[in-house]
Amino acid sequence: MNVTYSELRTRARHSLQGNWGKSVLALIVYGLVGFLIGLLDLIPVVGYIIQLLTSGALSLGLIIFFVGIARQEGPPISEIFGGFSHFIKAFCVYFFMTLFTVLWSLLLIIPGIIAYLSYSQAYYILQDNPDIGALEAIRRSKQLMKGRKWKFFVLNLTFIGWALLALLTFGIGFLWLSPYIFVTQAHFYDEITGRTTPPPHPDSF
Repeated sequence: MNVTYSELRTRARHSLQGNWGKSVLALIVYGLVGFLIGLLDLIPVVGYIIQLLTSGALSLGLIIFFVGIARQEGPPISEIFGGFSHFIKAFCVYFFMTLFTVLWSLLLIIPGIIAYLSYSQAYYILQDNPDIGALEAIRRSKQLMKGRKWKFFVLNLTFIGWALLALLTFGIGFLWLSPYIFVTQAHFYDEITGRTTPPPHPDSF
């Protein structure tokens, strides 16, 4: 990956122009759905099972929406539920990613982090290739992230300053920071997969 972290963030801001409001609203809807599902935890066993079953579809839906923003496709907010169209595969990706990460974490925390980074592109791969299986998406993610895990890790670290500022707003700032991070990550995926994305003119943001 030859592009700089700064350029990826610049591409994200360019993609978010005119889409900030929609992105914030999508996160609010996503958060409300997650909150309602979380309330089901009050029901022993049943609540946990529902949360487990829906986590993959919701995660995939969030990826589908923000990839659409990154690619300037004008996705509707309803796309955050798009993962339910691939419910079984999304659940399987979530299940195996969680399982493998936990197993690696049993060794030490560092192997667990490395495993998470290796599997980080699985949802992106699945949304671009809905016909493949969950394990294939994870396998392709591992292959794609060879030699790139550190770059993805550092890319996320570049948002620490913004995260600290968001904390000063009692968390409200994360409604804007989260879309910024998600869209930047989507541009990272498009960059390492060779998808052509014409870079915008740099700005002074």
